[in-house]
Amino acid sequence: MDKNYWRGKTVLVTGCTGLVGPWLCADLVARGANVVGLIRDRVANSNLYRMGLHEQMDFVHGDICDYEFVLRAMNEYEVDTMFHLAAQTIVGIANRAPLSTFDTNIRGTWNLLEAARLSPRMQRVVVASSDKAYGAQDELPYLESTPLQGLHPYDVSKSCTDLIAQTYHHTYGLPVGVSRCGNIFGGGDLNFNRIFPETMKAAYEDRAPVIRSDGSPTRDYLYVRDVADAYLCLAQAQDDPKLRGKAYNFSYEAPQTVFEIVGEIMEVLGKSHLEPDVQGEGPPHGEIPHQFLAAKLARDELNWSPRYGLKEGISLTYEWYSDLFDTLKARQQISR
Repeated sequence: MDKNYWRGKTVLVTGCTGLVGPWLCADLVARGANVVGLIRDRVANSNLYRMGLHEQMDFVHGDICDYEFVLRAMNEYEVDTMFHLAAQTIVGIANRAPLSTFDTNIRGTWNLLEAARLSPRMQRVVVASSDKAYGAQDELPYLESTPLQGLHPYDVSKSCTDLIAQTYHHTYGLPVGVSRCGNIFGGGDLNFNRIFPETMKAAYEDRAPVIRSDGSPTRDYLYVRDVADAYLCLAQAQDDPKLRGKAYNFSYEAPQTVFEIVGEIMEVLGKSHLEPDVQGEGPPHGEIPHQFLAAKLARDELNWSPRYGLKEGISLTYEWYSDLFDTLKARQQISR
């Protein structure tokens, strides 16, 4: 990857306080890009602040559901590249609050794409879809040609996000690429209902990790910095007319059950003696039981390959959580 490619480019990143956003922003800043972060809510322990990125970027504060705000931000900052990562990503919340999920994930996407269409400087857009956009399928792994057929609120919102992005290319010629990643893990995920944060916390506390399903759902996992690399590759590919408007899967292509991935995490961290506490009797309601991706197209057309991999990603992730938990513990001791 040409590290000078991003020098001087003005890049808008939505979702920059989430899991992937800060790592992507850090890579862009390091490569000399002028990065503008779009923020709705301030997330106190976000990597954005822990990495000091808030001192190296510009910010616009607002909601992607506000079209006029989005259009103003793109025009006033003269944005030439956009990474759209912002979304309501929690399946349980989507099931409880489908309207806010649809509003953010669907309307927010078309607002950003319409504003990008009308921004004369825009040259490349990446929209983060998900493997969930495929829904439940009888044949696995998912290929990019597999139909998008989400059934539950979060899955449907991602199917729509994906299709809307594609229509903006096919109808209006917008140079937009769509990413479909497996389950992303890494430092910065603050949702402790997810399997990686919960298992990292359990390892830190030297206790049994909790599995809220029966451990049988199958997923593939992808370290957050490999995801950031994938997004950069996909953005640069928009300079090639033959690659514009396409969706790509990104994955290690190593599916595991939840029970297996928890076991691998604990083995890498030297905590194999801690047996998981399995609390469910099947897949959680509204979640797809089995899913994993084929990533051959990304390897062949984008020349993407992971730099880290699963085991190194697990070790680096634990380092991040250990630092977070040490910091939080120190704060509690100071406040007493």
